[in-house]
Amino acid sequence: MNKKIRVLVVDDSAFNRQSIAAMLLSSPNIEVVDTVADGREAIRSVAIHKPDVITLDLEMPNMDGFTFLRWLMANTPTPVLVISSQSDTKSVFTALDLGAVDFLAKPTKKISNEIHNIKDDLLKKVEIIAGLPIEKIMSRVKIISDEKRHEKDVSKQVSEEKASQKIIASSDIDLVAIGSSTGGPPALQSIISILPESFPAAVAVSQHMPPGFTRYFAERMDKNAKVEVKEAEEGDLVNKGRVLISPGGYHMTFKRKDDSIKVNLKKRTVSDLYTPSVDIMMASASEVFGKRVLGIILTGMGNDGKKGMREIKNKNGQTIAESEETAVVFGMPGEAIKDGSIDMVLPLPKIAGEIIRRCIS
Repeated sequence: MNKKIRVLVVDDSAFNRQSIAAMLLSSPNIEVVDTVADGREAIRSVAIHKPDVITLDLEMPNMDGFTFLRWLMANTPTPVLVISSQSDTKSVFTALDLGAVDFLAKPTKKISNEIHNIKDDLLKKVEIIAGLPIEKIMSRVKIISDEKRHEKDVSKQVSEEKASQKIIASSDIDLVAIGSSTGGPPALQSIISILPESFPAAVAVSQHMPPGFTRYFAERMDKNAKVEVKEAEEGDLVNKGRVLISPGGYHMTFKRKDDSIKVNLKKRTVSDLYTPSVDIMMASASEVFGKRVLGIILTGMGNDGKKGMREIKNKNGQTIAESEETAVVFGMPGEAIKDGSIDMVLPLPKIAGEIIRRCIS
């Protein structure tokens, strides 16, 4: 008999606690060990029950989710899935910085049975993050806290490679296409923040994220980047030195018009498994840019990006996958690697340097 995943539910709303617990208990693989109303109660419960996964609300009385997260990661690191209102966008990304693995958006801030709409995603994400090595989760927290030092390390790495003439003589890359999911936001931030102001290629990103979150995500990265970062809009020019983030609820594709290439957004359909889709973005990139694409597949559950990286490879583009060593969830890069479409496998701290090496002559 397989051991059940032991989950602690933390939410100040009694209705939400009961609803989330009921959804979790519908899975034969999950056991709810406790439901509590705030961070103080959660600390006591963690000490008693030692859960495998914690679902966490952020805005709570007595002790909020952020204070609890700081305590948890310092004392008893445990995989955390944030379940928060769509209006708490900024709070969600702060929680990811503090060590939360992933998040789900409540359909509404009001008490409503609509919360049951997250059931499928809730069960899937809890089962995935339950088995994650805590060392990988903590390494992402370290990446954020050490970002300045990391930037210097990458700059030194690229300089040394230039000095040793390992640098590619001339850049053949017009677009860097990056796909990611669970664990992706900190990984993307660690890469984008290092790109130099004069970066000579465009960057397109598809990160699995619901509507309402990608705009703030882009604005947040823009503040910490030397290049321009923005949420993609219909008709945006795909220019060098510009990072475009696919908006939640849409797929980002590309179309050539005269001498320019522009963004063409496609609204998700009911049958779409992943939105934004990495496969759709990369397939379009390979069609429009041909061999002048560098595809990067980062951490994430599932296999989105496997077909897209294959399309890039088939058009003689270049491909890199994050290694199992650093990927919080190795599903997406692992599937692409098994498919045989990856040129190089690298740990996250080396990917930014390799992108720069390949794009700057």
